[in-house]
Amino acid sequence: MRKARSVAGDSVNLLLYREIGRSDDAAEEALWKLNPTLAEHGPILPAGVWIVLPELDVKPAVIKAATAWD
Repeated sequence: MRKARSVAGDSVNLLLYREIGRSDDAAEEALWKLNPTLAEHGPILPAGVWIVLPELDVKPAVIKAATAWD
């Protein structure tokens, strides 16, 4: 597992996007499972928090948009 250290002002979404290139729901859910105590820091992370990053594909699965004709 790869780890990253937060920068002052980071949110979980920002850190995910910077480190693995995606911040969708699946990536965020995987990160929370790997870091159960991360919520104790609040929505904005302080500098220097070590976070275990999930190992995911670089691009999320493409979801086909629904149309009125489906």
